[in-house]
Amino acid sequence: MKYAIIIPDGCADEPQASLGRKTPLQAARKPNMDRVACDGVVGQSNNVPDSLTPASDVATLSLFGYDPLKYYTGRAPLEAAAMGITLGPHDWAVRCNLVTVIDDVMVDFSGGHVSIPDGKAYMESVREHLYGGPLEFHAGVSYRNLMIFRGSPAVPAPFARETKTQPPHDIPDKPIADHLPAGPGAELLRDLMTQSRSFLDGHPLNRTRRARGESPVTQIWLWGQGQAPNLTPFHQLYGKRGAMITAVDLLRGVAAFLGWTRIDVPTATGYLDTDYAAKGRAGVEALNEHDLVCVHIEATDEASHEGKADEKVKALEEIDRHIVGPMVAALQRHGRWRILISPDHRTLLRERVHGRGLVPWTIAGSGVAPSGGTYDEFAAVRGPHRFDRGEDLMRFFLGD
Repeated sequence: MKYAIIIPDGCADEPQASLGRKTPLQAARKPNMDRVACDGVVGQSNNVPDSLTPASDVATLSLFGYDPLKYYTGRAPLEAAAMGITLGPHDWAVRCNLVTVIDDVMVDFSGGHVSIPDGKAYMESVREHLYGGPLEFHAGVSYRNLMIFRGSPAVPAPFARETKTQPPHDIPDKPIADHLPAGPGAELLRDLMTQSRSFLDGHPLNRTRRARGESPVTQIWLWGQGQAPNLTPFHQLYGKRGAMITAVDLLRGVAAFLGWTRIDVPTATGYLDTDYAAKGRAGVEALNEHDLVCVHIEATDEASHEGKADEKVKALEEIDRHIVGPMVAALQRHGRWRILISPDHRTLLRERVHGRGLVPWTIAGSGVAPSGGTYDEFAAVRGPHRFDRGEDLMRFFLGD
């Protein structure tokens, strides 16, 4: 049996006035997704426990069949694994965004989706001014970077499970004062963020970016801290060997801990301009060597964070055409097969942030009776299956 998982990140949403009171999933022309739903079954799952923040780090663990209440330790350690950074038993990883804060308001959580070369240049300045002692800074992709605190029994990290930080994408156009780090280690995080303003706001690249009408990078934002998790490999739990195709370090890191092969697509950007067709081709090819192939697409989530309903619809249509269609055709050539299409969490255009609640999924393939339905939020409510613990969906999908 061959399996495929397609994740249009954050695609679940509310009806939009600009879309004729339809959700993006309802408004999008997506014949392949709707065919999967018609030939298979639709339902709902809750991938984020009430005590955890709705975000991809928590939600994808659920989607892949792992209880986040048991396994989740933070976002940054997952991204560290993707970057090949090994964390020792006393080390902590912290996400380090390059952001635009003006007059103490979070104007842009991504520094204008800073390019990879510009991001590396900014991070060189961060290293020059803040590196030392137990602190390391590592450039990632675009605005997504890491800080590592190398702790030891003699010099332990100041953080704890009680340390509270806020994702910058959850406070768009809001004053930052009420969203700064709190709890153990917060003073260090706040101090580093404040120090970064002194050299990033006046960085030479900002003059060029402002001249081009782009957002300047004015400081770093530290959040998502945690220590390395201890995940049982996927093949030990579920008996399948998997592969991950994504442009996002977080998902690459999750794949590393699951023991999945990570397949890079050079033209995938993790943004609205990603190369959908190349990701689809990579997914089709990966089916030849793996039991299960997951293709994750970030564009739908990014469109929501920018409040662009038309771009969210367009991304769904590109996913349908270039990824879902080719993957279903390839699966059918392999004999027995199943496909799961599901977002990890909701990302609401109205608020431009991640949301709690049930998300719609659809499954089709061998042994799945046809429902004759469509794939969207309201069809999923009428479906016969609801998983209040998202991690329970995986065994249902695999047919266990």
